[in-house]
Amino acid sequence: MPAPLTLEGPRLRLRPWRAEDRAPLAAINADPAVMRHFPAAMSRAESDSWLDRIEAHFAEHGWGFWAVERKSAPGLIGAVGLLSIPWQADFTPAVEIGWRIAIAHQRQGYAEEAARLSLAAGFGRIGLGEIVAFTVPGNAPSWLLMAKLGMRPAGTFDHPRLPEDHPLRLHLLYRMSRQTWMSSARPERATA
Repeated sequence: MPAPLTLEGPRLRLRPWRAEDRAPLAAINADPAVMRHFPAAMSRAESDSWLDRIEAHFAEHGWGFWAVERKSAPGLIGAVGLLSIPWQADFTPAVEIGWRIAIAHQRQGYAEEAARLSLAAGFGRIGLGEIVAFTVPGNAPSWLLMAKLGMRPAGTFDHPRLPEDHPLRLHLLYRMSRQTWMSSARPERATA
């Protein structure tokens, strides 16, 4: 089992999960404002199951969606990182980058800082060749962040885990290659 990575940024620490993170994560996943671009908010059991899958990914790879905390104040504020996509689409197999930040901590640049740390780890120490991201068209903050990170739009797809008539089935796809990241990375990002 690979040793799990911990990532350090100017304001944030992305670390492996702890037992005491389950309740605050469940609160984030149950918040309708946080989950407004997902099919539904999660129950405690669904949140725990999601975290079980993330921890299994960590056990296999040493990385995944990290627990995000501010260095200046303890406590979970979100989940950000990289995961192997478990379903089939025309762009899989692939690794996605994603972020979920508690509503009280949104619009403060935390998702961007954590995403940049994740990209640096993904294209650096982890050695990925490409990272993808996706969201629904109505989630402008998310796809605007994808563009700000240097990811490029790569069309749309129907999410295979949602029914054909579901209003959130259509997703925007963004991609970034390691070569693109290396050519645009500032020196401090390249060594993260």
